[in-house]
Amino acid sequence: MTNETVSHLNHAMQCFQLVLDQCPVGHPDHAAALTNLADARIVGYIQNHLQDIDTTTPLYREALALRPQGHPDHALSLCVLIGALKYRYSKESTAIYIHESAQLCCKLLPLCPEGTYLRSVGIDSVVGYVINNLPVDISDEGIHLRRNVLELYPVGQQLHLTALANPAWALAIRFTQYGNIDDIDESIQLGRGVVFLCPGEHYDRVGYLNNLAYSLRLRFNHQGKPNDLDEAITLYEEALHLCPVGHESRNFLLDNLGGALVTRFNERSDIDDITRAISLYREALTLCPPGHPHRDITFNNLALALKTRYDKLDVSDDLNEAIDRYRESLRLKRHDDPERHVTLYNLSSTLSFRFTHTRKNEDVEEAIQLCQDALVHPTEGFQERIVQAYNWTIAAEQHGHGSALEAYSTFFELLDAHLATRSLATSRREAAAAFRDISRLPVNAASCAIRRSNVRHAIELVEQGRGQQWSLASRLKTPVEDLELANPTLAHKYLELSKVVLQPSPTELLLIRQQQNIGDLQGSEHWEAAIAEIRDLRTFSRFLLPPLYKDLQAAARQGPVIILIAGQYSCSAIIVPTSGDPHHVPFLSLSLIELNNLKDRFARAIRHASIIGPKVPRSDLIVLLRTLWDEIMLPIINVLENVLKLKHRSRIWLCPTAAFTSIPLHAAHPFQTKADGSKEPCLEDLYICSYTPTLSALVRSRQIMKKRVTPSFATIGQGQPGAGKGKALLAVDSELELVHKLVPATANRTTIFGDAATRAGALQALEENTWVHLACHAKQDPTQPYDSHFVMKDEHLTLLDIMDKDIPHAEFAFLSACHTAVGDEETPDEVIHLAAGLQFSGFKSVIGTLWEVNDAVAKHVVKAFYKYMFMDLKDDTSGVMDCTKAAWALNCATHAVKTKVPLEQRMVFIHIGV
Repeated sequence: MTNETVSHLNHAMQCFQLVLDQCPVGHPDHAAALTNLADARIVGYIQNHLQDIDTTTPLYREALALRPQGHPDHALSLCVLIGALKYRYSKESTAIYIHESAQLCCKLLPLCPEGTYLRSVGIDSVVGYVINNLPVDISDEGIHLRRNVLELYPVGQQLHLTALANPAWALAIRFTQYGNIDDIDESIQLGRGVVFLCPGEHYDRVGYLNNLAYSLRLRFNHQGKPNDLDEAITLYEEALHLCPVGHESRNFLLDNLGGALVTRFNERSDIDDITRAISLYREALTLCPPGHPHRDITFNNLALALKTRYDKLDVSDDLNEAIDRYRESLRLKRHDDPERHVTLYNLSSTLSFRFTHTRKNEDVEEAIQLCQDALVHPTEGFQERIVQAYNWTIAAEQHGHGSALEAYSTFFELLDAHLATRSLATSRREAAAAFRDISRLPVNAASCAIRRSNVRHAIELVEQGRGQQWSLASRLKTPVEDLELANPTLAHKYLELSKVVLQPSPTELLLIRQQQNIGDLQGSEHWEAAIAEIRDLRTFSRFLLPPLYKDLQAAARQGPVIILIAGQYSCSAIIVPTSGDPHHVPFLSLSLIELNNLKDRFARAIRHASIIGPKVPRSDLIVLLRTLWDEIMLPIINVLENVLKLKHRSRIWLCPTAAFTSIPLHAAHPFQTKADGSKEPCLEDLYICSYTPTLSALVRSRQIMKKRVTPSFATIGQGQPGAGKGKALLAVDSELELVHKLVPATANRTTIFGDAATRAGALQALEENTWVHLACHAKQDPTQPYDSHFVMKDEHLTLLDIMDKDIPHAEFAFLSACHTAVGDEETPDEVIHLAAGLQFSGFKSVIGTLWEVNDAVAKHVVKAFYKYMFMDLKDDTSGVMDCTKAAWALNCATHAVKTKVPLEQRMVFIHIGV
């Protein structure tokens, strides 16, 4: 603007201000005076004469408020406010202004049909600018706004294509975030409409074809329908045809078509697809000369295609070139590139693969260094870092690298941090389930530490890995919840910073960074600094770190704990004594394959025993128990007797992992006769055996044992569960009556059975009583362990129901039901089952079952158990019911019923806890 023009504009604004002063609020021309002054000021803003627009848009808003819907100038006031917001967005690029403009457009357009004055003066161009500049917004409000705009521009109107394309793209992006199939279906439907209506010569047709192809690939990745992928390739081919050499979009279309062809090759193995994809990537590379911003991406894509072809044709030149191309891509990527970690991973895994063929140490050294680099990448979130740590463990183990132990520790620490930010048990399990193939990492980590002669650290690692599911999935407080009680401000800071490394949406990320005053690249550094600050607190020095051996050894205070490690690389036991260093017991002749075979043979032998008569010898089972004694338990017993000098009939605790959890370790038996004709003692003759899912579980149960209350005993039985819920258990009612009679009269006794034995009734009894006996059907869900349940009259009483309750005064539970102490298939090392769930909810001592119980036979064990359990209280009314006697009572009971109960029905019962 010239000085003269500026002078004229300033004079005009002064005059309009005088007019406004003469037309105060209430004056019929007040709105017009506001609008005129605002118009003059907006001209100054557009011409860069005035920098302050904050006082201008309020004038338009006030005028609009004075001209409500129905006022002859309402549409005009909407129009000028939209214009002001548009100009502000064009200078400041703040999304809120263009978003409000779009909302106002939806109000304006119905007031301005074709032929009206505002349409004739070019309002469509203003609306077109707003629609074209709307940022992607996948919220319900954002999608709704785009649908409203679409309704206002039906087929035939100038802006219909843009209005149709906007929701199509937003729905596709929302699908990538939430996976709702309805979103991608609608996106494809709208996208097809756009392509159909867009003429071949339209300058936006290439973009519309590309967007529709992208949506079809998203749906293919979700549903796997080959027609979607074929259609996407056809669309990419048409778009590429419209972009001859020299067209600005040709290089990215070459990349996109190449990617779709690689995907189709992985599905159908047509060598023409992968060969063509590589050719397209090579052409794309020529269109991205040095200095081009997308050259690194094309290098990465070409490398991926070459590695894919190598996997099929085994041509070493392809593998070597793929590594070279990945290196070029990595060299070109900025350190803060959000996709840098992907290239780090691709190069690392390809180098590891080449090492398996060439055995060149420099390949595996470089691969592991790349994994470590990825872990400190500033834009990488928790999930990506966890995957990188997992890849590091695999590479290091497979190639005997010295960093394997560090890799395992890093993995567990990252997974702990990732899960600890989630407050709900189900969300923590879902978060953990996102990482496949990790269930064996705790035992493999322990095995790795053992091979490095660090048995203490082996215990710490296996406890951390196996304890994650229980300590984070049950109602036990997470480390963050403990921190919230001790230091709410620091806990809030940690949680907010955790959101940064969890990779939220860009909008959420910007808001978090503004609130926490952190830079774009420093989320991980600030998060790690917050952890260091937390660890400076007196009681939080081990925040997100594995428990120390000296703390875990408290589990062995009343007898040694034997951890049985079923690792991929070795199988062994670790004995944690009451004091001193742990003892490693290798199983030199036992591999994981042989152990899994033993587990399967036990399962078959148990099934066979259940269908033969009670007097028929259990020959298969006896052979397996003898194998269990010779190969697994005898080496352990030798240490207990000869090294630890443990007295016979002392208590021991078994802590099995992986395949060991499905083997009846406590029933190991030599089935041999001595020279004097006496029987060789079995494990349960020598020691009183209990189980524990983790060392921490046992420590915790002992800590809360100090809180004792007046005992109350509930017997809960459901022998008639109803149609479809299992066969009738005819002996349940007599079992409940038997237990009721055996319980000391000093305890408050309650019996719940029949129609009263509902989900709610059983849950209430568990909460209100310190001792509980449950007789009913139970089912362990192998794929969803939290859905494992006891069968009640109405609904199932699930493990999640039980774990959601905090029952601090609970002491003892006897689960006379099927499959209450068998783990699941997906959870790390199968530690989650119904009996352990009761222990973690507060019950210190639990009797559970490993397989199906015959209710008619089981009552013999039940009767003998309670006889021994309350033996000292028969004539002593001042005695105390002591749940710590349960293991001894079960040991005595199973010996006492040998002539009445078949071997597999005696073995089925195990004790868990104190």
